[in-house]
Amino acid sequence: MAAFDLIIRNGTIVDGSGSARFMGDIAVKDGLIAQVGKVAGSADQEIDASGMVVTPGFVDIHTHYDGQATWDQEMAPSSWHGVTTVVMGNCGVGFAPAHPDRHEWLINLMEGVEDIPGTALAEGMTWDWETFPEYLDALEKLPRSIDVGTHVPHGAVRAYVLGDREQPGAVPTMQDMEQMSAIVEEGVRAGALGFSTSRTVLHKSIDGELVPGTTATADELITIGRAMGRAGHGVFEMASDLRREWNEFEWMGNLSRETGLPVTFAALQSIAKELTLDEQIETMRAENDNGAHIVAQIALRGNGIVMAWQGTVHPFVYRPSWKAIKELPWDRQRAKLLDPAFKAQMLSEGNDYSEAPQDILPVVMVITQGWALQYEMDPDFDYEPEVSASINARGNAAARDPQEYAYDLLCQNDGTGFIYLPILNYADGNLDFLHALQHSDDTVNSLSDGGAHCGTICDAASPTFMLQHWVRDRKRGDKISLENAIMRQCRDTARLYGLEDRGVLAPGYLADINIIDLDALKLGKPWLAFDLPAGGKRLLQKAEGYVATVKNGVITFRNGEWTGAAPGSLIRGPQRAELAEAAE
Repeated sequence: MAAFDLIIRNGTIVDGSGSARFMGDIAVKDGLIAQVGKVAGSADQEIDASGMVVTPGFVDIHTHYDGQATWDQEMAPSSWHGVTTVVMGNCGVGFAPAHPDRHEWLINLMEGVEDIPGTALAEGMTWDWETFPEYLDALEKLPRSIDVGTHVPHGAVRAYVLGDREQPGAVPTMQDMEQMSAIVEEGVRAGALGFSTSRTVLHKSIDGELVPGTTATADELITIGRAMGRAGHGVFEMASDLRREWNEFEWMGNLSRETGLPVTFAALQSIAKELTLDEQIETMRAENDNGAHIVAQIALRGNGIVMAWQGTVHPFVYRPSWKAIKELPWDRQRAKLLDPAFKAQMLSEGNDYSEAPQDILPVVMVITQGWALQYEMDPDFDYEPEVSASINARGNAAARDPQEYAYDLLCQNDGTGFIYLPILNYADGNLDFLHALQHSDDTVNSLSDGGAHCGTICDAASPTFMLQHWVRDRKRGDKISLENAIMRQCRDTARLYGLEDRGVLAPGYLADINIIDLDALKLGKPWLAFDLPAGGKRLLQKAEGYVATVKNGVITFRNGEWTGAAPGSLIRGPQRAELAEAAE
């Protein structure tokens, strides 16, 4: 009988601790790492990792698979990019608790905030839950390729307690707040990893209403945060515009000091935020110097939009000619768009902003006229593009009107071309500002939004981008080390949420492992798929170079293809690795 279930031999091991890489083997037994170093003996399966990098499975803490996780075992696209654990329920949106008459309302909220097709959610979810613990039970029924953990979402909690009183600007009573706190405490005790809320004008329901929590008072948020303190664990996660008069960092610091729990927020260069990114980090650090535990979630590239005719938005979305065809089937739309007469008509028109959201009109203007900020997506597109790659620059170089250049780009490949618009995190025209933040203990790599923004982005590929761009290929500034990159995407993300049983390759830890051909690693070209329930669309992006991904000791992906194995499950609460016992 073989001593081990799996042995990975001769790999370059980057163990997630931040220590220097080394050559060695990894032995796996009963879903855990049994030995790391030189392994003798045999196994039921062996993988030769010569020339490959061996890392822990990636832990992505900012995703929105709340609906998809109830029906999908593969959990793409995150699982395609070496991710073995996700945390969902971010930004205050989710599907529990849920009164039966609030299902459509919660779907509309998720569709508006996260651009997940409502028809897909309506068809895909069975809604065999009402309370949050019942939702966790439903998640636990379905095995999948990765582990999932989740927050209790503010939007669902508010809707459950306030009912028809939940309107923008609604002020809950003390009794309401106590009931919300009880729901959150119950959810955390049942296994939620934290609580989330949203306080940004960029987040609206499909009906254009601000999400619940946007105008919540500090009293409400602290009262709910104390519920996690009573439960003894949990992360308070928030997306916010950080308006100066809200004094967000003051109450975040007070809550963290009182409960001893971490508070984390999305730290971005954003036109919606009153504080610059430097001010956000500086103010956070002042609170942390005074005993708080606030962590900034940072993205690793410009957050924005991949624009396409069939996507959610594109530069011509407010042209009268587009409005006239936007409800047509794609084959008829495409015929129109490729017709020279229709093209000339559309290019002759101005934008009609009468139906545009007026409070984010600057964003709309960048989408429809910001040719200097939009970039042509070449086959080998660099997500840190230079000015010379902009629509404006390339149009001018070709002696063509930039809007016509953009139109023709979208019409490439039979109407399936793409344009990249980094609305957030690209104010400087480069990513230099992120280099120092990737070496800070008070920041964590995040904001992939895996499973969300289906018609506009595919940042679930962020771990691959980190390795390809920041570690290997970056040309416009300093790179980061492989050891630091792996530590930040594995150990650091896991530990923020108390998942101390993963993120490191050492005896006793979960056997969540990636084998990567770093030289061959490459993001593929995005494409729009219509494979969600009810034919819902989503942008997808695969990668070359993932030789194998292992979850709980089981090989789930080989050369980028799912094996059909589903060893993943629901995570309930913090996890600890019994290292000494497991290493025997």
